[in-house]
Amino acid sequence: MRIVAQEEVRMSNKQAVSAEVSAEALAAVSTPAKVETPLGAFEFFDGMPLPDTVTKAWDSLDLIRAVDVFLNAMPGASMVAMRNGFRSIGGDANHKLIYTDPKADSAQIVLTANTVTAYGTNFIDLSAGPVVVEVPPNSLSFVDDIWQRYVSDMGNAGEDRGAGGKYLFLPPGYDGDVPDGYYVRQSTTYSNWLVIRALGGVDDLLTTRIYALADAEHPPEMEFIDMAGASFLGVHANDRSFYAEIDTIVQEEPIGCLDPERAGQIAALGIVKGTPFSPDERMQGNLDAGAHIGGAIARSLTYKPRDRSVYYYPDGSWKSPLLGGSYDFLRDGVRLLDSRALMQYVATGITPAMAIARVGVGSQYAYTAEDSTGAWLDGGNHYTLRLPAGIPAKTFWSIDIYDPQTRSLLQTSNPWPSINSFSGEIPAEPGGDTVIHFSPERGEGEQNWLETVPGKGWFVMLRLYGPLEPWFDQTWRPGEIERIAS
Repeated sequence: MRIVAQEEVRMSNKQAVSAEVSAEALAAVSTPAKVETPLGAFEFFDGMPLPDTVTKAWDSLDLIRAVDVFLNAMPGASMVAMRNGFRSIGGDANHKLIYTDPKADSAQIVLTANTVTAYGTNFIDLSAGPVVVEVPPNSLSFVDDIWQRYVSDMGNAGEDRGAGGKYLFLPPGYDGDVPDGYYVRQSTTYSNWLVIRALGGVDDLLTTRIYALADAEHPPEMEFIDMAGASFLGVHANDRSFYAEIDTIVQEEPIGCLDPERAGQIAALGIVKGTPFSPDERMQGNLDAGAHIGGAIARSLTYKPRDRSVYYYPDGSWKSPLLGGSYDFLRDGVRLLDSRALMQYVATGITPAMAIARVGVGSQYAYTAEDSTGAWLDGGNHYTLRLPAGIPAKTFWSIDIYDPQTRSLLQTSNPWPSINSFSGEIPAEPGGDTVIHFSPERGEGEQNWLETVPGKGWFVMLRLYGPLEPWFDQTWRPGEIERIAS
């Protein structure tokens, strides 16, 4: 009897503890009859969603995934849009190179183009086999795949170290012979973006050669397409047609060329290789909303990021489009998703040479859309920017002005809206500082002036090619943009 009584007591105590733990746990794992959310009210019968809630839940999931795809697949959509733009002016084959003579201008709607160096660019197609690119000497050149992931540097930051050379690009899954005499690179996609920045000018740029490896003995004659003054759209959509740009890549490229997580987000929207992308009216609404919400988030990340590590200085507005010196947006093994969205909403192209801090090599970038008070830059006002003496650039520096809507060069009466050192000496103040003026009309005696547009915003980007130590140790710092009272 004593043993039974002890067992009964033990079981009774256990049940009491279990009942107490269950009460606490159930409060955390249960769902109330009605849950108010930013996506609307969700209603349940004892945890089971009512019919209207089921519909609303699926719509909410589609919307969330549409936003995620906008932010995470943006690099690919940007590449497709640019490729479409190039094709619209004839850039539709490997042996054709689109170039700028002497430099890019504001007629093209492309992300944050540089108005200084001579550019050559196009998309090389590996679907028929390996392709050779012969780069000119003294260039800053690179190749990214169609998802805008780094494939290779060439030129000064590449394996040829600026001497020029032959780079051989292999398509996905290639197992054929690889001859000697090439710098060999493997791509995970068939379509790859090529950028040649010839520091020696157009004559050097026109020595570029692109041809299939199979035609190496008798390559076709190069065709060069001058895009000066050509107007085309090369920026990805901000409405539901964005997702059609993503579908283009999915249909063209091999399965497995994108990481499974992003590929899964894309497939959940009905974008699947070998299947027509035909969203119904309900899904079209979610895609439109997803693109608009994603665009709002991308613009907030770009122009007013909440991560203070994006800012160069604790008390200033100058920002880096590449956070933490990582070209693949990794820090401590973690993907910096906001940083990737920021960079690839405002710019195209990614290489280690842009991200890694190396004195005298590569390039560094800083941008701002704010004046010294934190107000947005307004094209109807007059502003000045002071660059202290000793601007730390071995090769050249530039200030370019951009349209915040398209993130392209601001369209004014000057097709090259830039002040830069590439073409010679820039007028400076008696102490050596360079002062740049921004306003709708040039003021009397203003030597370094960039035109703005009343009623329109703008932002600037500072480029330092061959950045020097004072930039990295911050002993040299650009001034904030100051509004001048009218």
